[in-house]
Amino acid sequence: MAKARTKKSGNGTNSPLGFEATLWLAADKLRNNMDAAEYKHVVLGLIFLKYISDSFEEHHAKLAAGEGDYAGADPEDQDEYRAESIFWVPKEARWSYLQANAKQPSIGKIVDDAMVAIERDNPRLKGVLPKDYARPALDKHRLGELIDLIGTIGLGDKENRAKDILGRVYEYFLTQFASAEGKNGGQFYTPSCVVRVLVEMLAPYKGRVYDPCCGSGGMFIQSEKFVEAHGGKIGDISIYGQESNPTTRRLAVMNLALRGIEADFGPEHADTFRRDLHPDLRADYVLANPPFNDSDWFRKDDDVRWQYGVPPKGNANFAWVQHFVHHLAPNGVAGFVLANGSMSSNQSGEGEIRKALIEADLVDCMVALPGQLFYSTQIPVCLWFLRKNKVSAPSSVKQGRAEERARESKLRDRRKQTLFIDARKLGALIDRVHRELTDDDIQKIASTYHAWRGDPVSTSLPLPGEEEANNVTEYADIPGFCRSAALEEIASHGFVLTPGRYVGAEEQQDNGEPFEQMMRRLATLLCRQQEEARRLDAEIAANLKELGYGG
Repeated sequence: MAKARTKKSGNGTNSPLGFEATLWLAADKLRNNMDAAEYKHVVLGLIFLKYISDSFEEHHAKLAAGEGDYAGADPEDQDEYRAESIFWVPKEARWSYLQANAKQPSIGKIVDDAMVAIERDNPRLKGVLPKDYARPALDKHRLGELIDLIGTIGLGDKENRAKDILGRVYEYFLTQFASAEGKNGGQFYTPSCVVRVLVEMLAPYKGRVYDPCCGSGGMFIQSEKFVEAHGGKIGDISIYGQESNPTTRRLAVMNLALRGIEADFGPEHADTFRRDLHPDLRADYVLANPPFNDSDWFRKDDDVRWQYGVPPKGNANFAWVQHFVHHLAPNGVAGFVLANGSMSSNQSGEGEIRKALIEADLVDCMVALPGQLFYSTQIPVCLWFLRKNKVSAPSSVKQGRAEERARESKLRDRRKQTLFIDARKLGALIDRVHRELTDDDIQKIASTYHAWRGDPVSTSLPLPGEEEANNVTEYADIPGFCRSAALEEIASHGFVLTPGRYVGAEEQQDNGEPFEQMMRRLATLLCRQQEEARRLDAEIAANLKELGYGG
């Protein structure tokens, strides 16, 4: 297993006082009275444009130099760029042109025209880019300042791609917008540390990854990062997503396009329950963060997805759960976020659906998370992990490399068992109201799960020069943190899945103090507290008397 890292936060970035924060503070000052939800698309659209323009200009320079493989090449030939998977940027959309005109009163229309031109010449981006920079409500002087500001950072050239500067800026800005927007922010952004827990536990090395409520696409980005960090490459996984909000869907397409990741989002935005855009998909991995306790959803009573019971109209939690199960391959595994109520609620038949899922031996692991992780809600949340086959790895692994097949052969038979992890005490406050899981926290949760599974997976993204461990760590119950429970025990608890019911109390360390001595010490402490209370009462009475109250 890779060496633990303690000084990085769960979002994978270094100090929060880095250039991302400086850039955010500068950009945020420019938004004047504009809502964060509106300003988000102004900024992220420009960041996208700067990235593809940097990448284009770098390749344009190579073609213009005409050296080696590029001898005789035409730098204005679109095919030269498509052959390298680089977006073609027409002259009127190149960043140098925009920045040269940043002080013009017409800069809003110039940016809109640039977005239109890019979509025209790159069909993959059709209907994705924001095109309302010319609207009167957007201060054109501030827009020009924002263009100059973004122009100070390199994003798409080879050196900055290697450093993932774009990823750092984009993720940091998404986080900050989620915080600024409050409740609505969480509709498009799941905290990076929560996504990492899901991805590190599912370990999607190869196969089909599906998120039917994909928001801005964070689950997919982290899955690709996992694959690359463990020796694979972009393309080892196939990505399928769906999003009902058209604006958020565009964010997801942009987010993945920036990183060169291909994905099937269906032809357009659509409500997953009204119109499933991937009806025949059977995924190896499902990762999702559906809306919590959604009461405004469409239900068709005879839907084929309701295999374990018809979910109540007033809460979509178990509609989402059954949708995930419906789309799993025979050896597929799902990891997703739900409100804590899903673990114990018996209202409107939810308890019966949960019981049916447990008796079908689908529930692999339950993780209770600490509070204050989400910008959008204070509702306490948990992670569910469902597995169609508790003996085998996902079907894609069977066809993979030799070491992946070896991994499958070591998996323990966990039929009729569920692992419970209580992680509520983990995490560190990053400000007064928000908490984040650290790298050590994520590794502790994920490595516990992989040890229980008998899965030799390196759960911490390896540092340069480090090698992944191939050995399987032995699993052991840890009072107060984790416990493996059999189906019979879960049934005895009324099929409630709250980890706290199973893991028990944390063991208290014995400091070796004799019992009699401890009791004398506690009695002395109690006496002192009583004396202090009497002194304070007398002081209060005297003060009241001076003010004319009392006898």
